[in-house]
Amino acid sequence: MILVNTDYITGKTLEMLGLVRGSTIQSKHLGKDIAQSFKTLVGGELKSYNEMMNEARAIATKRMVEEAEAMGADAIVNIRYASAAVMQGAAEVIAYGTAVKFVE
Repeated sequence: MILVNTDYITGKTLEMLGLVRGSTIQSKHLGKDIAQSFKTLVGGELKSYNEMMNEARAIATKRMVEEAEAMGADAIVNIRYASAAVMQGAAEVIAYGTAVKFVE
């Protein structure tokens, strides 16, 4: 499966199959959430939240790819990511793009 954030793949003619997406909502457990809130007092990178968001993006991407594979896609073009806070310490991440099949 080829994943790109452009609306084309060089050297390929594409047939659009449709929108595909994957999402997840992630949170950190209370102990890490409290520890990270203290970090905001002194500044610096919030590593636990960074790890949480990286994991969420990976899960959302995997789910998007699974949806595209079920459609018979060869690739996903024009991939985008969005995130939103759902509550304190929890975030939703969505990955979306256009599933395409290569035309011979």
